[in-house]
Amino acid sequence: MTVTGGPKPKAEQVADALREDIKKMKPGDRLPSQRDLVERFGFASQTIQNGLASLRAEGLIVSAGNLGNFVSDGAAPNNDVRDEIKEIRSQIQALAERVAALESSSVPSGA
Repeated sequence: MTVTGGPKPKAEQVADALREDIKKMKPGDRLPSQRDLVERFGFASQTIQNGLASLRAEGLIVSAGNLGNFVSDGAAPNNDVRDEIKEIRSQIQALAERVAALESSSVPSGA
């Protein structure tokens, strides 16, 4: 069922806002870090990642792993498997860091 006129999903809101930012940027310019985007939008990091993934899929940005995301030069997206593996590794590292942070902040039960 499709609801029209309802609020947009948060990841789509992120992608829309960043599309506007990208219009004012040059190819090769670095987007704000994921942490900065979490602070800017107040959404979970996974939501920010999903918004960025939409922009990557559209070819508007390219990911350089831990170096960040950059405005694309408009060339056809590179579907090289190595790039996809780098992206997956980057996402796994981000998830591992989140898990480690959660584990270190949890209090053992029965203590």
